[in-house]
Amino acid sequence: MKKNKPLLPTGLSEPIGTGPKGARYLTRRGAMGLSLSALTSPALLSMPVAAQEGEGDGIGALAGELDQLHAIVVRRNGEAVFERAFAGGGLDAAANVKSVSKTLLALLTGVAIERGALAGPEVRVLSALGRPATGDARDAITVGDLLSMRTGLASTSGGAYGAWVASPDWIDHVLTRDLVARPGGRFIYSTGGWHVLGAVLARVTGRDLLSLTRDWLGDPLGIDIAPWDRDPQGNYMGGNQMALSPRALARVGEMVLAEGQWNGAQVIPASWISTSWEPRGRSQWSGDRYGYGWFLTRIGGQRAAYGRGYGGQILAVVPDVGLTIAITSDPTRPARSAGYFGDLQNLMGSIVARV
Repeated sequence: MKKNKPLLPTGLSEPIGTGPKGARYLTRRGAMGLSLSALTSPALLSMPVAAQEGEGDGIGALAGELDQLHAIVVRRNGEAVFERAFAGGGLDAAANVKSVSKTLLALLTGVAIERGALAGPEVRVLSALGRPATGDARDAITVGDLLSMRTGLASTSGGAYGAWVASPDWIDHVLTRDLVARPGGRFIYSTGGWHVLGAVLARVTGRDLLSLTRDWLGDPLGIDIAPWDRDPQGNYMGGNQMALSPRALARVGEMVLAEGQWNGAQVIPASWISTSWEPRGRSQWSGDRYGYGWFLTRIGGQRAAYGRGYGGQILAVVPDVGLTIAITSDPTRPARSAGYFGDLQNLMGSIVARV
């Protein structure tokens, strides 16, 4: 693997916030398994750190305190630092990574652009979908706005999520939401925009999102991607519900740290990873910046990027120290910044400090 080079913007200074070659992965016939704050978690602060303990022993002790955590994989410069399943299906069983799906979809968008299926982030969404102009600001929404969650449309997440997925046409429901900001303006977290992006990729390539994900990400990395939810029109959901094993998720992170390469093949354009890590918005909850599918923060004092999913699903990469952290958790329980997700941030900070 080529030496890791820092790709995150050097100006990012906000204090807030892959598996072995012989590893077994869930086959396609298998079943799909259903920002940085100070170290203030009482559970983590109470853990003694013995000077003589190994990295893995210390990580295991800290992680074991978190009853919501299912599995964690930590890899540095291509080598395993720590791997353990505390609950769930294990290290090689597919787990629902929830909104980490957004990070994966952002990577696929870079491939679509590199292959010429999509001209670039500046492409207008309605035109790409073959929909007529609306005569208002919706006409200006671009693929880049979808990637950075700055469409200006009212959110379809949180309290609005249920009505969205119960609607007869998910894409139409998203695109007819009220305009509450200008496109390209403020960050508005919304899974619906990612579903629209998935539909754009499917339309411009003439292929469904599952086959694209398997061909452009799963096959080059040697990981299998199980089918996931579809909308009433048959479009695979964009931005949620994808399933990867903890080891497979970590392998994605290692590929990203290798500037998009895996086993000598360029899986994701290196330039796209750099572009994706340019800050464009900011989360009103964590204070972290946001690029294209990645939250941008500092972990243990180091520049980092991460994808985050409901319940505590995480793919985090720390380029300057060549570190990948993949975490899966109970997908049925919330993980708020002031609660379990905050504990995970503290855990990751401790991991960075140890390695």
